Amino acid sequence: MVLSGARTGAAGVAVAAVGAALLLTSCSSSSSSPDGSGKPEVAQQPKATDPFWVNPDGNAAKQAAAYRESGDDDKAALIAKIAEQPVGEWIGPENPESEARGFTEAAAKADRTALLVLYNIPHRDCGQFSKGGAADGDAYRAWVDKVAAGIGDRPATVVLEPDAVLHLVDGCTPARFAEERYDLLKKAVERLKRQPGVKVYVDAGNAGWQRPDALDEPLRRAGVAAADGFAVNVSNFQTTAASRDFGRQLSAKLSGKHFVIDTSRNGNGPYGGGDPKQTWCNPPGRALGERPTTRTGDALVDAYVWAKRPGESDGDCKGGPKAGEWWPEYALTLARNTK
Repeated sequence: MVLSGARTGAAGVAVAAVGAALLLTSCSSSSSSPDGSGKPEVAQQPKATDPFWVNPDGNAAKQAAAYRESGDDDKAALIAKIAEQPVGEWIGPENPESEARGFTEAAAKADRTALLVLYNIPHRDCGQFSKGGAADGDAYRAWVDKVAAGIGDRPATVVLEPDAVLHLVDGCTPARFAEERYDLLKKAVERLKRQPGVKVYVDAGNAGWQRPDALDEPLRRAGVAAADGFAVNVSNFQTTAASRDFGRQLSAKLSGKHFVIDTSRNGNGPYGGGDPKQTWCNPPGRALGERPTTRTGDALVDAYVWAKRPGESDGDCKGGPKAGEWWPEYALTLARNTK
């Protein structure tokens, strides 16, 4: 199975993120700039319910501004459903320290927490749509060290390596890479937790992939004991109810570890189209899910997060661009289908 969100060639994002902090306002709406320039102007959500940082210069914000500039207020309003919510910032392979610094500095200036996704494990995604990753273990350790240095003492919540554990469990990643991968994940948790403001959630797949009794030992080997918990449904479409049940069963096997749920695109649940690729790669008819919040009503669920950035492609299937690229048409569909 492939989970999307690969962020390649992301140099310069951190600079934009820092500059974007100047656009923050005190309300919770998205609108064009007062000078009529069309520059994205996106506010933060109330900190008490949603402490994560909204990037005012993200793809959705730029798209909404472009629609407003062209006079298409209906589409602007649809895309604003995405632009107004905090989403994960996927750290690229080239400039991890500057990107992590840029995002966390901008978030700190807004008195919010950056949500970061680390997705650079060697042999990533078994060579499928989101293939890539660090060249080897040494390169990965150096990359994680730079991410941690970039975060510094600022607050950040990190979702660690979507797919990495699950692709060992399901055999997609060859067994000869298992020992090194577990060690890399465990050491990544330990390195990130040396930063005083960092919370780390190790990816644990989704409710439609593997059963909890197949995952507890692999997650232990990946260092979940030293992490703040695990993440479920990253880039996937399982319902929040199913994800909560899955997470609670897994938590019971992991000494009560807490977890976060990616609700970015699960508003209509998973697609049942028969073709396996229909279920995860740009499936039709999906919708945005619950908005990000730390008030989940469940003591074990630390937050609903939008780790996947709604509107970014899962891969070059069904007419979509390559994994991680912004796809306005799909973004509009997600927003239109949202109740």
